[in-house]
Amino acid sequence: MRSILFSTAVVVFLTGVGASPARKRWDLVDERDLPSYPAKRGLPADDTAYWFDQLIDHNNPKLGTFKQRFFFSAEFYALGGPILLQNAGEGNADGAWNWTQADQGIQGRLAQSLSGASIVMEHRFFGLSNPYPDLSEESLQYLTVQQNIDDMVYLAQNLILPMEGGASVTPDKAPWILIGGSYPGAVVNWAVYQHPEVFYAGYASSAVVQAIENFWQYFEPIRLNMPVNCSSDVQAVIAYVDAVFDSGSEVAINDVKERFGMGNGTYVGDVASALAQPLYEWQKLDLSGGDQDFYRFCDALEVRNGKSAPASGWGLGYALSAWGAYMNREGAGAETSPDEHTNTSLDQSHRSWNWLVCNELGWFHVGAPEGFPTIVSRHLDVAWAKRQRCQLPFPKTFGEGGSPKIDQINAKFGGWDVHVDRVFFANGINDPWLDATVSSSSIDFQASPLTPVFVGNGFHCSDMRIPNGAVDSTIALIQEAAVAYMRTWLAQSRITLVK
Repeated sequence: MRSILFSTAVVVFLTGVGASPARKRWDLVDERDLPSYPAKRGLPADDTAYWFDQLIDHNNPKLGTFKQRFFFSAEFYALGGPILLQNAGEGNADGAWNWTQADQGIQGRLAQSLSGASIVMEHRFFGLSNPYPDLSEESLQYLTVQQNIDDMVYLAQNLILPMEGGASVTPDKAPWILIGGSYPGAVVNWAVYQHPEVFYAGYASSAVVQAIENFWQYFEPIRLNMPVNCSSDVQAVIAYVDAVFDSGSEVAINDVKERFGMGNGTYVGDVASALAQPLYEWQKLDLSGGDQDFYRFCDALEVRNGKSAPASGWGLGYALSAWGAYMNREGAGAETSPDEHTNTSLDQSHRSWNWLVCNELGWFHVGAPEGFPTIVSRHLDVAWAKRQRCQLPFPKTFGEGGSPKIDQINAKFGGWDVHVDRVFFANGINDPWLDATVSSSSIDFQASPLTPVFVGNGFHCSDMRIPNGAVDSTIALIQEAAVAYMRTWLAQSRITLVK
């Protein structure tokens, strides 16, 4: 692929970022009408929550509005600076204000370097930003990718920022830069693609721009980058488990279930799903710390009497016993609550996220096809994922089946094929989501000075966390390059930055 990798060529590439002319100009307000002092003076703390009257349905404004939460920081703002907007994505936005801090988040670092103001907005139907008092299927009809993008546009065009001159920084008067990672990273690309008149540039980290239904490749970066001995033993155990399940022997199948603490009444798919859970801990890894549960799992399989296994692992016998002990000790095979699929109360991120996944995005994490190595059971398949994530929680919508409209999403926003001016892509070689980004091994994405792609040593969205740059030079280079590109693009916009 043609992504920009870390080498001497990056320096050469950075020197050419100003080669192409900008397409957009702003109607500037007279500087005399705006304050000449930093707008941060007298503002509340950055963790103060604000509320915006957002439209319930952008296709039918008569439905009214709901209160959408956002956080705001003008700590670094000076006249002429950009407005940096980040969508908090698929989770409660509590604590998301921390992303605006220059020593914590890339948003804060960019705001500091570009004299900008920062907004972090909560995604509709997540956290406290809810159009309706429940997450029923009827309410969730208004949870779509497009409604989320329209929320961002409407906010940018109508929000009066809580600072001096806050009514004079709409997109026709100041450049707006989008920032996001993972699904919100994809939204950055999609929103700039769809609304270049509103959003001038974007920073897209681990941006999953391609909707994929059967996303077995999620586990490939894990398999390829995890400790070799752990990978060997996990593959051996999974091959054994799948062979037992395929045999149809009730006695042998029940023995496997009992070994992993799953009981005789458990579906085979439940066991396959439970065995995958320790592998999901990989996504929580980070370069400057973070959760280490993944390595604790591998240690449980590979450290025996104080000695580590060779590259080939300890073999099936020991690994099977050790994994079973780990599952029983950690409670990893415990059954879920009986109301998991019927509870429609607010602030359940998994339910709102599953709605988006089932309707539009896909990304079902499943076992690899036959002929490929796999670290998760092939009984963890798309049919099982749809049953658990779509049919059981949303029986009115998916009770008779159905698939996410991934073809429509990819056609609408371009998927892997979209090239959007002034979007900075950052990815990590250890990211399990890598094959849904522009750095996928399935494509040959053509990076350019207006669509740069950087690939570092990170995991999922590692480049968005400033402390990671202090411990890894590839992340530091991504963060420095992002500032350089944004400075150049803003200079092309003919907006005067306060130095």
